[in-house]
Amino acid sequence: MSGRTLSAHAAGVPTRIPLSTLAIPMGLVGLAQVWSVATTALGVTDLPGQSLWLIAAIGLLVTVALHAHRGTRADQPLSEQLTHVAHGPLAALLPIAAMLLGAGLHRTIPLAGTLLTLIAVAAGAAFGAWMLSFWMRGELALEAVHGGYYLPISAAGLVGALAAAETGLKWLAVGTFAVGIFFWLVISAFFFLRLALRPTLPEPLIPTLAILVAPPAVAAAAWLSISGGRPDDVFGGLTALTAFMVLIQVALLPRYRALPFSLSFWSFTFPAGSVAALTITWLRLLHPFGWQAATVGLLAAVTAFIAVIAGKSIAQLRAALRTARRNHAAKGRHAIG
Repeated sequence: MSGRTLSAHAAGVPTRIPLSTLAIPMGLVGLAQVWSVATTALGVTDLPGQSLWLIAAIGLLVTVALHAHRGTRADQPLSEQLTHVAHGPLAALLPIAAMLLGAGLHRTIPLAGTLLTLIAVAAGAAFGAWMLSFWMRGELALEAVHGGYYLPISAAGLVGALAAAETGLKWLAVGTFAVGIFFWLVISAFFFLRLALRPTLPEPLIPTLAILVAPPAVAAAAWLSISGGRPDDVFGGLTALTAFMVLIQVALLPRYRALPFSLSFWSFTFPAGSVAALTITWLRLLHPFGWQAATVGLLAAVTAFIAVIAGKSIAQLRAALRTARRNHAAKGRHAIG
């Protein structure tokens, strides 16, 4: 923590809200995406999915508004937060969530959805280029790399490809897909070197390991949309990579279960939604026995998983507010005394 931040704490000046909270609306977007994929596969009304898209949009707007409000009162400049080695890359969650919201909006209001997608992809590209230029200064230690480093360029490119393809912007989808794939390979090389050759990730960053499954899952969905819904060898290969990454997550379950709950658990939500959406897509394509029941079961499981995280998050925030009120009251009594 810098001297500037310490002085802000001492003076009672609020610090900025952690960028990791942007994973909350991102998780809601992922849930809405799963519902839309599932209802399309089952041929039923997408009203629940549309409702979730609205909730996700409201969640993103509220989160951004809270960040902006706290930022006007905080002593810490935004540039310091964005260049933080651990938290800076997480800012990419804002344009990434907006990309998917644009694709969701396109289903009901095509023009507005297309415009939002274009703006979000442009914002993501600008932030990704800026972040890459910052990393290229040579000041970044390998120990700083974590799963969130996929977000600014790789995840933004692949999600941008999916959103652009779903809004009919194939030319943009192909370009962003290429960028996402290239930097997925680049970041993976650094990330696996960091995991193998450097000390273990700090406890709050361990949930970012779940992000490993998101790039291949999103890439598979994006490629299927780019190729006009025709499953080919590229789609099959990306699905196989997703399956292998899921196996890694299964092996990591004991490590995850040992963690105390925190808001960083929202890092699990979008990857879980991405894998669920891809699995439902495969069920729709293959039509195995009982595939409708499997789709409903998977949808219920993902919804329950995210609902549990949301419930625990609300309980934790309430407990933190009660503690803050007690501390404030205790300081007031101490001042009077």
